[in-house]
Amino acid sequence: MSYAIIGFGKIGQALAKAFVRSGIEVSVATTREPESFASAAAAIGSGIIPKKLAEALKADIVFLAVRFESHRDVAKALPTWKGKTIIDVTNAYGVSPGELGGQPSSKAVAQAFTGARLVKGFNHLGAAVLEQDPAVRGGRRVVFLASDDDGAAGEIGALAENLGFSPIKLGGLSEGGLLVQARGNSWGQLIFKDLVKFD
Repeated sequence: MSYAIIGFGKIGQALAKAFVRSGIEVSVATTREPESFASAAAAIGSGIIPKKLAEALKADIVFLAVRFESHRDVAKALPTWKGKTIIDVTNAYGVSPGELGGQPSSKAVAQAFTGARLVKGFNHLGAAVLEQDPAVRGGRRVVFLASDDDGAAGEIGALAENLGFSPIKLGGLSEGGLLVQARGNSWGQLIFKDLVKFD
């Protein structure tokens, strides 16, 4: 299984740190040339591989860690997303429900990535928290996952565990997924809640 993070701002770098802690190699890309962020990637760890966008998108599992407004530009980079799993880490704060056709933002993202399986996840924590070691006082930091595809949610749940987190599945995008999505100028009830699960 191969992994990529698209977007290398604070959230993208926080995700990259999780991969380094777990010893899992991951490609990173932006719309810029890889040389422009190679030093930032190297500073995080040797398992972070800067690539051109088209190369990074060959990965099986893709974290979409760009501004919500940029998701369509990424989606256009491939003619089909069949066989890939997209983890929607975007937050559509400030985007009016009318612009989304009244649907959850992750549904709009899913429509842009034709053929992909989509999981909403890893987006409810700020970068400063997300980049920390998820092992906390004998427990593990929670990440919420929502998807209309149970198989994809299970796959990303297993990845979250490999990255040291404790995944909690919220159900479908239109139900539990709304708890971790912005609606206009308001945040879902679970956004920014930093929870730790003890087994």
